Amino acid sequence: MASIVCEPETTLAMHTVGAAAKVVGVSAKAIRIWEAKGLLPLAARTEAGYRLFSDDDIAILRFILRARTLGLTLPEIKDILDLHRRGTAPCDQVTRLLDQHISDIDRAIADLQALRASLAAALKAARSDRRRGRTATVCRIIESTDDTAAQAAAGEP
Repeated sequence: MASIVCEPETTLAMHTVGAAAKVVGVSAKAIRIWEAKGLLPLAARTEAGYRLFSDDDIAILRFILRARTLGLTLPEIKDILDLHRRGTAPCDQVTRLLDQHISDIDRAIADLQALRASLAAALKAARSDRRRGRTATVCRIIESTDDTAAQAAAGEP
C-alpha cells in the first residue's frame, strides 16, 4: 500500500529557471531578462546560486507573457506590475495602453495600405510602359520621378 506523506501548508513549490521557463513556455533567458529589468522580484537562490521561482512568480511570468502577446513593451508591463504591487488596480492604465496600441496598429495599417496602393500604381504604370515598347535603363518603377512609392517604402511621409 502506498504511503501518503503530508507536507505542511507553508511549503511552497519552487521552480528552477529552466523548470519555470518550461511551465510558462518561454526561454530561461527571457526570465533572466525580465528579472534583471525589475518585472519580477529578485529570485530566491539555492546555496549553489540557482534561481528559484515560486508559484506566485510563475503567475507573474504568465502575466508578462500574455501582456507581451498583446504587444505591450517591457517598460509598460513593469509600470502595470509596479502599480499592482503598490495596491493600485492597473485596469485604467492597461486600457489606456491598449487604446494607444490599437491606434498605432490602425496607423500602421493605413501606412501599409498607402504603400500597397503606391506600389500597385507604379507596377501598373511600368507594365503599361512595357506594353507600349517604352524601355527603362533599369526599371521604370525605380526610375520614376514620382517619389511616392519610394517615400512610402522608406517609411517617410
